Amino acid sequence: MSFKELKREVYEANMELVTRDLVIYTFGNVSQIDRDKGVVAIKPSGVAYENLTADDIVIVDLENNIVEGTMRPSSDTKTHTYLYRQWQHIGGITHTHSTYATAWAQAQQPIPCLGTTHADYVFDTIPCTAVIRNDQIERDYEEETGVQITDCFIDRDVNESPMVIVAGHAPFTWGKDAAKSVYHAALLEEIARMAYLTKTLNPQIGDLKQEIMDKHYQRKNGKNAYYGQS
Repeated sequence: MSFKELKREVYEANMELVTRDLVIYTFGNVSQIDRDKGVVAIKPSGVAYENLTADDIVIVDLENNIVEGTMRPSSDTKTHTYLYRQWQHIGGITHTHSTYATAWAQAQQPIPCLGTTHADYVFDTIPCTAVIRNDQIERDYEEETGVQITDCFIDRDVNESPMVIVAGHAPFTWGKDAAKSVYHAALLEEIARMAYLTKTLNPQIGDLKQEIMDKHYQRKNGKNAYYGQS
């Protein structure tokens, strides 16, 4: 893929965040990696979406050096590149400060699986990271945010939960490319909203019955999945 095409795809994915009401002003960013070239395309830092163009997208290498572009890349770039280095199969990452998912982050709570909408797309709870430590903040805050995220997945499959709540911060999602990571960001926001409303209506509600959770996740994502058209 040429740099021009990579930048166009990342631009379109960033603008999809606006279409889905997941960002305002300069909040959030989307990136995509070209693993053959060893480069990542990402939104520039502090540029309002209404002013963003495909030419503004910045290309960096996996060590965060600018390869192409006249602007500084997103301040979250080191989080993105850290995740790309650690998880070789992912191709796109989205970071937003969408309202409901960020509310769960500020509450420092994972999102429990309360119904089948959640279970269709994410297996079990959507995890929340530990609060970042002072030594991590002082060392390299953005890269250590990536460490927060990977630490949260030591004992779980990143494919079964392509999303995470970063405690006190906001959500990150990922997928096979930038577009899929945005898709997961939209799903996360809707699941977060439903969970908030459900807990408001019934604070004592427990997790969805495990057998129902398993059935819904497997029928859509398992090896014998039968949801949709073949």
